[in-house]
Amino acid sequence: MAFSALTHLECSRTGERYDAEKVQGTSAAGAPLLARYDLERVRETVTREEIASRAPDLWRYHELLPVRAEENIVSLGEGMTPLLNLPNYAKQIGLSRLLMKDEGLVPTGTFKARGAAVGVSRASELGVRGVAMPTNGNAGAAWALYAARAGMASLIAMPVDAPAITRAECHAAGSELYLVDGLIGDAGKLIGAAVAERDGYQDVSTLKEPYRLEGKKTMGYEIVEQLGWRMPDVILYPTGGGVGIIGIYKALREMVELGWVTGPLPRLVAVQATGCAPIVEAFKNGARESEPFPDAKTVAFGITVPKALGDFLVLEGVYDTGGTAIAVTDEDLLAAQVELATAEGTFICPEGAACFVAAKQLREAGWLGEDDEVVVLNTGTGVKYPETVAVDVPTLAKDGRIPAR
Repeated sequence: MAFSALTHLECSRTGERYDAEKVQGTSAAGAPLLARYDLERVRETVTREEIASRAPDLWRYHELLPVRAEENIVSLGEGMTPLLNLPNYAKQIGLSRLLMKDEGLVPTGTFKARGAAVGVSRASELGVRGVAMPTNGNAGAAWALYAARAGMASLIAMPVDAPAITRAECHAAGSELYLVDGLIGDAGKLIGAAVAERDGYQDVSTLKEPYRLEGKKTMGYEIVEQLGWRMPDVILYPTGGGVGIIGIYKALREMVELGWVTGPLPRLVAVQATGCAPIVEAFKNGARESEPFPDAKTVAFGITVPKALGDFLVLEGVYDTGGTAIAVTDEDLLAAQVELATAEGTFICPEGAACFVAAKQLREAGWLGEDDEVVVLNTGTGVKYPETVAVDVPTLAKDGRIPAR
């Protein structure tokens, strides 16, 4: 069959169809567009065994990705991150089966590389000359580097408080970079105005183009394949713009329709910080959309999104799977970052650490059972956030002596 089974794009609110062979933003309703595939044809022509024989990267699922021709793939080797067993921390919090999908090992050090790889590949294939986006840091770094790989220009705006390393990555990639005295929404307004004045540039803000989501959904495919083509009981995901949890939910539903998995979907848990928790507040109120969160601020900078364009899709996934939404404090997530490194030797990002706090609290509340198989997404490496861990160690004179213990 063809390299991709992509058929069309679909408005996530109205179901209206859009041409996938044209550069597209949001729908006429202002909603994200979702890529749709000929799943019947994939089911008839692709087997799980065949996929298992392919290269260990996210492109092993190429029929379910939007790039039409293999030669148009822009890749740095992304995908197939490990699914690690965490027995020590699991015991500490009262779980018997706790796994971590470690996205800190992909190129650029965060899961954002997945969306950048697929998004840049498809944009290049459709003739886009430059990509432009607001970012809290990591997404901009990933898109800037993949754009450089593709020979494309990139225009990035990020809050002045974004992690310094992400600024350096954009600069090193040759991106046109601007710092904004404000939040990601403020950066987004500047990007939107700039793209309107430039020929050949595409606004690739979160869910304002359809293909970043397709890269992110491969986390769902990988988790299921790595578990022997079965689904866990629960998946916890740090949620800002929500593309990761929306993508995993999309992947799970596609795999059910393909007949690759059976049974109930995992309960999806959207994890936020108390300093920016619009999804959690909406869930508490039984709402289908969120309200803008006032004075948003958290050390987990990647999830500082006061109002997500795809909030209704996040909430749909949570409600439809019997999941929940929970917010944790900065103090607790910073403590968990150190606890995980001490217990398991894994130095994770603060957003990932928030999910481990959530798992602990949900277990204490009885929402998680001791025997539930729980998968936590660590969305990046801790080394990209050196300022989150306070280091206070003694300095010895060169003729000094380390004390005996």
